[in-house]
Order: sequence, then C-alpha cells, then structure tokens
Amino acid sequence: MEKQKLREQVLKQLHQLSPSDHEQKSALIQKRVLASDEFKYAKTIGITLSRFPEVATHHLIEFAWQCGKRIAIPKCISSTREMDFRLIDSFDQTEVVYMDLKEPCVDLTESVPPEEIDLQIVPGVVYSPEGYRIGFGGGYYDRYLAGYPFQTISLAFERQILDNVIREPHDFPVSYLYTEDRIIDCQKAREMNE
Repeated sequence: MEKQKLREQVLKQLHQLSPSDHEQKSALIQKRVLASDEFKYAKTIGITLSRFPEVATHHLIEFAWQCGKRIAIPKCISSTREMDFRLIDSFDQTEVVYMDLKEPCVDLTESVPPEEIDLQIVPGVVYSPEGYRIGFGGGYYDRYLAGYPFQTISLAFERQILDNVIREPHDFPVSYLYTEDRIIDCQKAREMNE
C-alpha cells in the first residue's frame, strides 16, 4: 500500500480512540520511557509538543523538567524543510503556527545543535518493527536524522505498528519503539530480517 493511503488509514484509526483510551495508553507509554536508560541518561531531549491523536508528550516534558533535563522542540523552516531545535523551559515559550502545531518562539528561546541533544524522540504515523516510519509527509525528520549522531526513539500506539511499511533510500530508522504493550529494539528486528 502506498505511503499516503497507509498514513490516512492509520490516522483514521487513531482518531477513533476515545479520549480516556488515548490518555490511558499514552500514560503507559510514558511510564516505559521514564523507566528507560535512554531517558535516565539524557541531559537534553529533542521532542515535539503532541496534539491528538499522537501519543501525548506534555506530561513527559514536565517530568523531564522536574528531573533537571533540558527540552528542545523543533522550529520548522519551510523554505529548506529543515528544523532548528530550540530550548524551552516553559510551554509559555511556544506559539501556535500552521496546522495548529506549537513551535518555540524564536525570540524567547536558544537554538541547540544536534550533537547536544542526547535523545531524540521522533514523531510519526506508521512504523515497522524495524523502526522505519511514515511521518506526516513533510520530510523534516528524514533530513534531520541524516546528521543526528545518537539514539532515537518513537512513541507509538500498537495500532501504528505494521509490517508492510514501504522503505525508501532516504529513510532513517529509529532505535527503539515504545508502545503501550512493549518496547521494540528496532536494531535487533532489522538484524533478524536481513
């Protein structure tokens, strides 16, 4: 199935989650992330501010702040399809941009280079167990991950994990997938399927 159809199909399924189911499953995923070594040892975390039906990230961000971690969220540069991750220590340092997305206010935040972000939490719509993903269609993360040197994880509901994800040459797989039921070591999955 082509990427756009798969993306639409999974987004439709995600929109059918009830608010309580969404909240409960998001909480289970967050609990797994908080217990992980990736989270524990990261000093600076790259993450997006979620919006329904994505796995909720706001509580995860708040907990990271309480642990003294730095949080960097992306500012998308549409002319180049690149991202500038900027440090925030309050949700008040964000603004609503196109498609209801929240991004950092440039005049209130500081840019941070990829090599200073210990853990990158990568959003997406559809994932294979090997960590290949179909995002929201902009290609921003594929460009960013090409130069990112550290571990990457994604937060996903089980219904987002499918075997028939089309892989393209420019796709960069994530290291781990965290769902409400399990943690998938994508490197191991790739080795088993090669």
